[in-house]
Amino acid sequence: MKARFIRQQAPAAPWCRRGAFFSLTLFLVSGAGHRFGLLETVPFFWLLGIAGALSLASLVLGGIALVQVWEHGSSGASVAAGGIFVAVIALTPYGVSAYRFFEHPPLMDISSDLDDPPKMPLAAGARTGAMNALVDATDENRDLQHSEYPEIAGRRYEHTAEKVVEVVHLMMEERGWQPKGMSKAKLAGASVTLEGLAHSYFLGFPADVAIRIEDDQTATFVEMRSASRYGRHDLGDNAARIKRFLNELDERLALLAAV
Repeated sequence: MKARFIRQQAPAAPWCRRGAFFSLTLFLVSGAGHRFGLLETVPFFWLLGIAGALSLASLVLGGIALVQVWEHGSSGASVAAGGIFVAVIALTPYGVSAYRFFEHPPLMDISSDLDDPPKMPLAAGARTGAMNALVDATDENRDLQHSEYPEIAGRRYEHTAEKVVEVVHLMMEERGWQPKGMSKAKLAGASVTLEGLAHSYFLGFPADVAIRIEDDQTATFVEMRSASRYGRHDLGDNAARIKRFLNELDERLALLAAV
């Protein structure tokens, strides 16, 4: 009889692959559930932490498996490599978030008017104890926003306030922000604030937005505020949201003026 030599698989290899696939599946399923409103934000934070920890553990197990293959001549290198690849994919969003954490200032409430930010009475009533409180910006946060986001500024238009309100309301509806607080009254010498609820594009983290349209009988002024409901760092989302909205508002009103 001929003896057959069977190489033993590195013990860490299958665990690396199992953990990597499970963490990626957990991230995708919980992320989709939160994005579409099926999962609350606080439990989602816990699931994100578990998925991230499992991905890191899988990466470590993959490294151990490769060492076992090298030192003992075990099989399982391809299994470990596949697990490492999947774990890296699962960790990519965490890496992007870490980069944005250090790239952007630790702010979670951004306004184009820091001296008199648009009020958010509807948002304040909807926020629970687990959410960030809506408070006035500190001097430190004002200085930080001025230095990091100098381009965040209000707008002045020659259009009537009623026309600006109409365009702003339409843009909020198109984004799914469900605008509330619109006044049907004439705005001569007065102001109106529209509030809505926005979500981050990828994972759907909620942020309250408020847009104030004010008429001083010579021009129409627009100020915008965006405040995250959770977390002490918005990773730059609020500033980006305001910039995108106001830039598009500029374009739409410029087209109306050209007609």
